[in-house]
Amino acid sequence: MKRGYYINKHTITPNIKFAPLLFFKQIGTAVILWIIPLVLIYSISNDFEFWLKLSIFFTKSAFVTFGGAYAVLPYVAQVSVEQFHWLTNIEMIDGLALGETTPGPLIMVLAFVGFMAGYNHFENSVSMGILGLLLTTFYTFLPCFLFIFVGAPIIEKTQKNSNLKQILSIVTAAVVGVILNLTVYLGKVVLFPNEFSVAGLDVSFLAWTIISFVALYRFKVNTILWIGCSAVFGVVRFYFLQ
Repeated sequence: MKRGYYINKHTITPNIKFAPLLFFKQIGTAVILWIIPLVLIYSISNDFEFWLKLSIFFTKSAFVTFGGAYAVLPYVAQVSVEQFHWLTNIEMIDGLALGETTPGPLIMVLAFVGFMAGYNHFENSVSMGILGLLLTTFYTFLPCFLFIFVGAPIIEKTQKNSNLKQILSIVTAAVVGVILNLTVYLGKVVLFPNEFSVAGLDVSFLAWTIISFVALYRFKVNTILWIGCSAVFGVVRFYFLQ
């Protein structure tokens, strides 16, 4: 008779060892894979500096995704909008809205940012936008897979390390603060679309924010249903209330 095997937080895989030779092989493979697209782009593009900047930026973004999508999005939003000027604040809101309609909000938003970067930089070129999207996806996932293959044996060894768990609990608290930063950053764009002042406050969005908070937390309205209601509100406001 076959026995079932269930994996949970108490599961410990035996005989997991850190292999230095395998570690360096995996690092080397990742470096080669990271370089190959840049070599191809260098040979065909007349603006290699832009693509190099995009590739490095999203590689860095993948390395700081500790804590999930909402922990890295403030960094992506602020750098891509305010430093690189690849897209506007409103377009960043559109990307976040797109990501929230599908599973995996991080990669959806980053892919959107990569598309808009190529699209806007090359004067509304859809083909360059698609290339930016593909490079963004590649350079976001490559470090993640490296973490999985390289880090798995190390993580298994730290499963019973109480000191490390205490450190990670502090990181978890910091992630909550980072997510709050994202809320403030994007909320400011929505509520104050023109200028950050009393005169620039969008009263309709403020009212809908309060209504949404009450509906979700006081009356426990289904989240998916309320997303649909919010979409309808946005359409009505865009066409009839401006």
